[in-house]
Amino acid sequence: MSHDAHGSHTAHADHESHDTHHVNYLAIFGILCVCTALSVIFDVIHLNKALTILLVLSVAVTKALCVMMFFMHLKFEGNWKFVLLAPTTILAIGLPLALYPDVGASYYTQTAPQVTNWADEISAYQAEQAKHGEHAESAETPAPAHAE
Repeated sequence: MSHDAHGSHTAHADHESHDTHHVNYLAIFGILCVCTALSVIFDVIHLNKALTILLVLSVAVTKALCVMMFFMHLKFEGNWKFVLLAPTTILAIGLPLALYPDVGASYYTQTAPQVTNWADEISAYQAEQAKHGEHAESAETPAPAHAE
């Protein structure tokens, strides 16, 4: 009988150790809603573009941290999570850096060549049309008739 009492006491102690973190998910939901509203407000009001990007990205990072800490339960995990995240972080930073010379630096041009070429062509076309329009109007003018 003492063995059963000890077994139930151990099970009860294990159960208590898992209940040490209670999360108010409704409060986290409220924080995420406020963060979403803030990012929309920052986007709607017309601030400096760099400031808007900075504010919206900071709100997005805050939302991502809340989701990771509470909904993914990373706040309550041990330090082993950093061992798993280190290679992922290295790859996530290294891949864009490795691909930047091939894709990011030389592939895309800043302006579309069609815009500059077409703008010149349209200007030349309009000038020619205006010149031909004036020439056509002068040719259509009837010669004055002599009244006898």
